[in-house]
Amino acid sequence: MKLAYSPASPYVRKCWMVAILRGIDSRIELWKVPTSAPELAAQNPLSKIPTLITDDGQVLYDSPVIAEYLDSVGDAPRLIPAEGPARWKALTLAALGDGILDATQPRRREIALPQDDGRKDYIATQQAKVTRALAVLEEESLGDLTTIGEIAVACALGYLDFRYPHEPWRPGHPKLEAWYARIVTLPAMARSMPPAA
Repeated sequence: MKLAYSPASPYVRKCWMVAILRGIDSRIELWKVPTSAPELAAQNPLSKIPTLITDDGQVLYDSPVIAEYLDSVGDAPRLIPAEGPARWKALTLAALGDGILDATQPRRREIALPQDDGRKDYIATQQAKVTRALAVLEEESLGDLTTIGEIAVACALGYLDFRYPHEPWRPGHPKLEAWYARIVTLPAMARSMPPAA
């Protein structure tokens, strides 16, 4: 398998953590490629990372699809429950984690542009999404990266630390802070840590 990646991408990190937790990371070649590269666009018309090329040549994107595929490879316990309430909880938490990323990644570009009223409103709307998501997560009972939901949330909190240290998320979220302090040292988190900004 071949994974198109950037070491700073939280979406790539989520997929890589799945591979580590499933014990299949050694089977994946990391392909560091910019999203502007023609060779990436030739594989993925959206020219996005992550993109996974499977052993049989199938091209998969985006991170939820790749994570689910990786979760189907190998013999380790599944990170996406097959059915029932546990499945819906894991997938909903994953959507919440991805939603934090979706609200924060584009905001980095917006902050660098002239700040007219429309842009200020957009930034405030995205910040409010993160604030509400953190409040919901503070009430959750989270385990030690045993589901895709916990992985996505961990990646989102890590990304907030990485790209928004000036907007600390820990104040007002002691339960979430304690959970993150516990799981950040786990091997999958430590091995997927983005480089220093």
